[in-house]
Amino acid sequence: MSHGSLNPPTVPCALPGSPLEAARGGLDSCVHCGFCLPACPTYLALEDENDSPRGRLLLMGALLDGTVAPDDPIVGQHLDRCLGCRGCETACPSGVPYGQLLEATRATVAAYRPLPIIGRLLLWGFSREWVLRPALVAARLVRDLGVARVLTRVLPARFAMPFAMLASTARSTRARTSAKSAQTASALTGASSLPGGSPRGTASLLTGCVMEGLFTEVNRATERTLARNGWAMRPTAGQRCCGALHAHAGDLDGARALARTNIAAFETSGTETIVLNSAGCGAMCKEYGHLLADDPAWADRAARFSARVRDVSELLAGVGPAVAGEAAATPHEVLIPVAYDAPCHLQHAQRVVDPPLAVLRAATQIRLVPLADSDQCCGSAGIFNLIQPDVATRVLSPKLARIAESGAQVVATGNPGCLMQIGGGLVLAGNEVTARHPVELLDEGYEREGIRR
Repeated sequence: MSHGSLNPPTVPCALPGSPLEAARGGLDSCVHCGFCLPACPTYLALEDENDSPRGRLLLMGALLDGTVAPDDPIVGQHLDRCLGCRGCETACPSGVPYGQLLEATRATVAAYRPLPIIGRLLLWGFSREWVLRPALVAARLVRDLGVARVLTRVLPARFAMPFAMLASTARSTRARTSAKSAQTASALTGASSLPGGSPRGTASLLTGCVMEGLFTEVNRATERTLARNGWAMRPTAGQRCCGALHAHAGDLDGARALARTNIAAFETSGTETIVLNSAGCGAMCKEYGHLLADDPAWADRAARFSARVRDVSELLAGVGPAVAGEAAATPHEVLIPVAYDAPCHLQHAQRVVDPPLAVLRAATQIRLVPLADSDQCCGSAGIFNLIQPDVATRVLSPKLARIAESGAQVVATGNPGCLMQIGGGLVLAGNEVTARHPVELLDEGYEREGIRR
């Protein structure tokens, strides 16, 4: 017997040199146990095993061995329907890196089946500041003039949903106290609220594109609450979109270009921590090291960047956080019932579970109420709800039902996509429940504390 026959036969690859081939090792760890099925929102909504993680992993393997073609529309349909929520990763006993495999697969098939035109336009716009900034200004104008809310009443539901999502981002325009304005100013110049003026550390906020464009007040609340808890906040110039939308859609080159820009920008910030209040952005930034692992000029820089990234709830929960209004609470105060819905990319991708609850418990003007299936996806998933609206609506429907059952007046969640998806669904349903970021509620508690004292 020849020496060569002692070696296992080499499995031929139908897609040599592709991102999927490079990620092939992750496929081998799947034992097809099926634990992922009840954790998958599209499997639960569509009841088709091809629309489950296990089914999609088999399709990925079939792409590599040539059993199916990368331009097969049926294969593409099942891959396109995946939300990329990564709930399967939490359920998987074998540690299959499903999120990375999905991105690699989409990057591979993109050469054969490009995104729908709306997806390509969105990614193109998010990569270009000269397009993105005016677009977000126009969106705010449509929202603030009330046009978005009017359109939700006159358009069919499918076309009304994007405007309902935009309308749900409106925040109160009530005037801020001079003390609060001063607090924000001091936060951005590096002042500390700790006794004796010694900060816990320095931090810089990745302001984000949608967060700064449509959730500006959430960013300011993030800066205020961190300053209130002892961090010296400093701005970072030159930052861009994090690239999460591009990576999830398979545009890995676009994601890498944005990542390099952000890494270079935050290297000049001089801060110890990069803080984010968007679960999807946080997950992406924590994975810059993986994204650029094969780039010799950037791999180490990306790894150092990712090591500095923290969700705002991680920083706050790590020190308490300071309880709002504790000394000023009245015995008969009616507390606002709030339900927490866990963003997929916070719970499943970043594995940050308890810190957001600690943030909410520190806001003593609210009362936490349980929300059934709070770990299930809402159907947002970046641009998924815009290019797969029917599936996104089917995934959202049980979420809205659970919210109604909870009796909550507010749903708290820490991701702009989730805020808009849930908020838009509530608007279309005529429901007066609002979607808010946990840090907003804590910030409002601190404001009430200041007014009362």
